[in-house]
This record gives sequence, C-alpha cells and structure tokens, in this order.
Amino acid sequence: MFSTLSGFSQKGLISYEDIKYLLNNNIHYADTFLVAKGYTITKKDNGTKNRKYNIIMQGGTQNTISLRADGKRLFIEIETNEVNQYNLVRESVSQYLIKDGMVADIQSYAVKELGNIYISITDTVPYDALKKDYDIQIVGDKHITAYN
Repeated sequence: MFSTLSGFSQKGLISYEDIKYLLNNNIHYADTFLVAKGYTITKKDNGTKNRKYNIIMQGGTQNTISLRADGKRLFIEIETNEVNQYNLVRESVSQYLIKDGMVADIQSYAVKELGNIYISITDTVPYDALKKDYDIQIVGDKHITAYN
C-alpha cells in the first residue's frame, strides 16, 4: 500500500526520465504527456512555440512548467514551491552527474544525456521560514534535438 501512496503523491512531480522525454520529443508531445500527469495548459502560443503548464498539489504547493522551443531544441523551466519537486530532480539526476557546482546562489549540474540544470532557491513572499521558491532551469545538451 505504501508504494501506491508514494506513486500517487509523485504524480505531478517531474523526474530525470520525464525531463529526458520532454527534451527528446516535439513540443506538441508535451501537451499530452503533462496533461496525463495532471497539469493544465495555461498558455499555448504556437507562433512563438511557448507553452506553460500548471498543477496545484495537495497542501497548496504548485509546479509551473514553461517550455520554449528554439528550432529543434527545447528549454524547460520549472517554478515550484514544492520541496519534493526540488528533491526529486536532485536525486533522480544524481546517478547521471558529470559535474556539479555552485556559483553565487545558483546550483549547477552537468547531467549525462541531458544537459545542464541550474537551480536557484529564494525565500517565499510573504516570508515563511518553512517554505522556499525553487527555480529549476534545464538547458538540453546541444546534441539533443526534438523529433519532428
């Protein structure tokens, strides 16, 4: 029963495999994939090839995912106040790390078969010592292109 609960609780969270799928597929596949994970499409601009998705999870936390296609490359940004999303990204890429580092307040990870991940953590507004805002930016490796 525990595995069922933990699987359900991570339904809206994005992992290494999810990021890899999004980077390697056309932006149009993201609609189906993220809606199946429980996200709603909040912005869809076919002219500029931008998409924005949002999910509100139990406890009032949320994930907002922005996708931008530039030619055949896809850029992903995850804005969240869900600490489990932050932890899942860090833990799921840990076995694929090439290099990690910290510059100023930005954590950076070079990840095998993915690209670079940049994470910044800021205090919430209004301030709450127990909550943080996480901005996770994923820049795919230059050799990773989306299929058309």
